[in-house]
Amino acid sequence: MQNYICKIATIEEMNTKWDYEISKAKNNKDNWLVWKKENIKNYQNGKIIPYYGILNGQIICEATAILTNDIIQNSDKLVDNKTVYLTAFRTNKPYEGKGYFSKLYKFMEDDLKNKGYTLLTLGVEPKEVRNYKIYHHYGFDQFIKSGIEVYPDGTKINVNYYGKKLK
Repeated sequence: MQNYICKIATIEEMNTKWDYEISKAKNNKDNWLVWKKENIKNYQNGKIIPYYGILNGQIICEATAILTNDIIQNSDKLVDNKTVYLTAFRTNKPYEGKGYFSKLYKFMEDDLKNKGYTLLTLGVEPKEVRNYKIYHHYGFDQFIKSGIEVYPDGTKINVNYYGKKLK
């Protein structure tokens, strides 16, 4: 893990990462364009914290903490002054399973704990069994609720929400 750092992203890094994700999107590029614009605006307005893992100058993984309930769907019980919603857990394929995201996750969790948050929440589609197992491994074992989220293009997805108390 030499030359690997975990940090809160800059706007320039966000633009780089979002452009990469948009370039990879096979379908629904319009959703990604909307999400890029919203995330940069929300970061500038202090509503999110984007966390990046950077190896040899390249962004290889990310996660985002949403701090306010006005920018997520189904926000009840997911965000408040002591609860933060986590999203956008992504690792570039060649770096999956090598511990980079785990190190980033630990960095993010420690930072949020130091900022006074006591509960982390996230959502996962029931069909995303692999992701659910990863989240459960990280301690997200408190079922909160189920809901439906709608993408910018109108696509609807079922989501189960889970929480993890910080100690």
